[in-house]
Amino acid sequence: MKTTILSFLAAFFLGVANVHASDDKEVKIKTSAICEMCKERIERNLGLSKGVKESNLNLKDKVVTVKYNPNKTTPEAIKATIINTGYDADEQLASQKAHDRLPDCCRKTATPGLMKK
Repeated sequence: MKTTILSFLAAFFLGVANVHASDDKEVKIKTSAICEMCKERIERNLGLSKGVKESNLNLKDKVVTVKYNPNKTTPEAIKATIINTGYDADEQLASQKAHDRLPDCCRKTATPGLMKK
C-alpha cells in the first residue's frame, strides 16, 4: 500500500514538473552586437541570469532569442542584463559605463568584421 501511494505521489510530482517546464517563454531582443566576442559575452551573461534557460544571438540580424522561466525573470530583467553588459536592447540604450569597458571592436562605433590585432 505504501509503495502504491509513493509511486502515485512520485508520478504526480514528475507530471507537475513537466507541466512547469512547458511554461517557459521566449523573447527576441534586438541588440547592438557586432562580432563573435559580443555574442559570447551576451550569451554568457544571460546564461548566468536567474531564470534564463537558453539564449542564442544571431549576428546577422543582431537579435538574441532568450528562453526563460516567467516565474523567475521578465523580459525587462533580460533587457537590463544586456544593457548592463554594454549593448543596446531594443529601443533602450546600453549603459555608457558598461559600453566603455567593451573591447574597441565591440563598441557601436566599430566596423563590423574588423578585429583589433
